[in-house]
Amino acid sequence: MARPAFVHIPVTKVNTSSSFDTDEVLAAEEPVEIRLEYGPAGQRMQKSISVTMRTPGNDMELATGFLYTEGIITSAKEIISIKHCNGTNENVVRVSLDENVQPDMAKLDRHFYTTSSCGVCGKSSIEAVRTACNVAVTEDTLRVPSSLIYELPDKLRKQQEVFEHTGGLHGCALFDMEGNLLLAREDVGRHNAVDKLIGAMLNKDTLPLQEHMLLLSGRASFELVQKATMAGIKIIVAIGAPSSLAAQMCEEWGMTLIGFLRGERYNIYTGAHRIIMQ
Repeated sequence: MARPAFVHIPVTKVNTSSSFDTDEVLAAEEPVEIRLEYGPAGQRMQKSISVTMRTPGNDMELATGFLYTEGIITSAKEIISIKHCNGTNENVVRVSLDENVQPDMAKLDRHFYTTSSCGVCGKSSIEAVRTACNVAVTEDTLRVPSSLIYELPDKLRKQQEVFEHTGGLHGCALFDMEGNLLLAREDVGRHNAVDKLIGAMLNKDTLPLQEHMLLLSGRASFELVQKATMAGIKIIVAIGAPSSLAAQMCEEWGMTLIGFLRGERYNIYTGAHRIIMQ
C-alpha cells in the first residue's frame, strides 16, 4: 500500500478569546534511501548514495531524476530496474544499472558541490556543473510574452493537490512555450520536487527540455538551477527570490531567470531578450 502524502494529527487551536481541539492535515515527511546496484555480472555491488527527506510518492521518478541531475547516469536506458527494496520497504529504493555502466564513484560522495556549506567558490561550483552536464549551450529563438508569465502560478496551484490540504509543500511545474502545463510535482523538499519532475520526463525520453519553462513555487537556489541546467531548461520562473550564485550560473549558461513573480509583476535577472514586453 502506498504511503500517504499527508497525515491527520490532533491539534489545539488558540486565539485571543478561546481554544478548541480539532484535526490538522500536515504534509508527510519521511526519509528515503537511494541505493545503487552496479558492476558486471557476478560482481554486482550495492552502495547507498543518498538519504533525503521527502514526501512519499513518485519515489522512482525521484531516484531517476536525482541520478541524472547529479551526473551519475546520462539516460534512463542505463537503468535496468528500479524498485522499493525487497518490494516492501517503501523508504528504500534500489536502482540497478546495466552491467556495462560504470558510475563515476567520485560523484557518489554525498558532499555535493551544490550544497551551500561545501566551501567551494561560485566559479568552481559552476565549472563542476559544466563538467557533468551533457547538454550543450546553444543559441535559441525562444520568446514568450510577458502576459503569459503572470498566468503560470495559478496553473501550478490548481495542480498542487497536497498543498491544498496542508500549505506545506514546494511545487514545480513544466510548461511549454504556449503556457500549457505539461507536468507538476510537489514535495517537502524543493530539490526533490524538481528531481521528480525531471525523472518523469527522463523516463518519457523527452530530454533535453530546451523549449520548456520551469516554474518554482519558492526561491531559485543554485541547486535548482543546476538541476534545470542538466535537463536543458532555458527559462526558470520563481515565485521567490534567486540566490546570487543562481543568477551567476544562469548568466553564464545563457538562461533566463525570473524571480519575485507576484500578481502582474516580476524581476528579470538574466536572459531578458526572451521576454516580449507588452
